[in-house]
Amino acid sequence: MSIEQEINRLQDLMPASGRICCKIRSKPQQTEIINTVFPPPWRSKNRLIYINFDLWKQLSIPQRDLLLLRSVAFSLGVKWFKFDIYQGVLLSALGGLTFEIANQDIVGIIVAGSLLTIAGNQIWQKNLSIEKELEADEGGIKVAIRRGYSSQEAKKYLIEAIESLPKIESRRSLNFIELLRVQNLMRIN
Repeated sequence: MSIEQEINRLQDLMPASGRICCKIRSKPQQTEIINTVFPPPWRSKNRLIYINFDLWKQLSIPQRDLLLLRSVAFSLGVKWFKFDIYQGVLLSALGGLTFEIANQDIVGIIVAGSLLTIAGNQIWQKNLSIEKELEADEGGIKVAIRRGYSSQEAKKYLIEAIESLPKIESRRSLNFIELLRVQNLMRIN
């Protein structure tokens, strides 16, 4: 398997939004088969997905496809600037902090800075939640269906890929999040 040919094949498999935003890189030194770098707010157009192609080739092609589509769905699912309560609080706190700095009010700076930190932390945690992991699995399956897989095939290959990760990555067993993902996938029709 040529790494360049596989990267080209995977880029063709991605949805258009994934081709624009996500970049696949070879990283042979990593112990994970595939690693999606959690994108910070300032990196919305260049989201990185690292693949250890030595481990990658131990998976079947459908398993590879589903792992990649799931990783792309996870990366695209991170929304920093979707307006909700925490983004509103963050913007208000930022405005308040700016106002308090201009007025040189120490107590106001501390309060606005604390509110800004709390809102920013909530946004960060929301993007790293287990729900985002489960949504990424479902998003990957939806794209796989558009790429010619049936719903049952896509689900089956993703479960097989997740279950084979510990053996290939020389780990003892599935971690907690992987177990939850497998259980959720088995529950989906």
